[in-house]
Amino acid sequence: MSAGGTKTRWYLLCLLVVVLAACAGDRPRTTPPAGGRASAPLPAIDYTIQVGAFSTVERAARYAEQLAAVGLDAYHFIDRDGLSKVRFERFRTKTDARHRALELQARGLIESFYIVRPVRAGPRRETLGSDLVRTARRFIGSPYRWGGTSARSGFDCSGLTMTVYRLNGLELPRSAAAQHRAGAPVARSDMRPGDLVFFATGRRGRVSHVGIYTGRGEFIHAPGRGKTIRTAMLDNGYFRSRYKGARRYL
Repeated sequence: MSAGGTKTRWYLLCLLVVVLAACAGDRPRTTPPAGGRASAPLPAIDYTIQVGAFSTVERAARYAEQLAAVGLDAYHFIDRDGLSKVRFERFRTKTDARHRALELQARGLIESFYIVRPVRAGPRRETLGSDLVRTARRFIGSPYRWGGTSARSGFDCSGLTMTVYRLNGLELPRSAAAQHRAGAPVARSDMRPGDLVFFATGRRGRVSHVGIYTGRGEFIHAPGRGKTIRTAMLDNGYFRSRYKGARRYL
């Protein structure tokens, strides 16, 4: 090949590289939220098993504790009708959930049951934040007691947030630290109802407490043993000095 032909080939190759680089630069980029990174979507709860209908929170908590003792991921909650009920596990199909429930029923672990489809997040993404807050408000004033690992120390803060998200069809991690890691950071000026707010209430300065932001500087949380679920303000001196940021999962 002649020297002229070689120069032509190099020119065309360089031109191709420039064009490809320009095209790559025109591709849309995903901008992470304030704080630096985007979070993976929370797993959806398509179907779950619901059992029991109790007049008191304490009875539902004891039942959830019994189910947790045999390895079921059980949690109790206050339903719209005011009764306390228990749900556990998640399934992709209604058939899978029913087979599992029948198996547990045959083993004598549960009696009557319902296969429930929690309200899904997808079609109602724009209203999900307010739905989360509405769900959380059902628990205000309740001397809530967690039916799982912390049955003796009360319905802890992350148990409340996890349950509220599960009732709205999203599988939030169990602990406050894991919930903090799973979410996308949100600047305080950008916070919206349904975001979670985190605090370091222990001696080590690590995330140890969480609440559900309701708007206007207020959040709902489970403060601890012997206390009822209540609202609090971010500007409260105790919480302001221990604030560790907010996270979003929607």
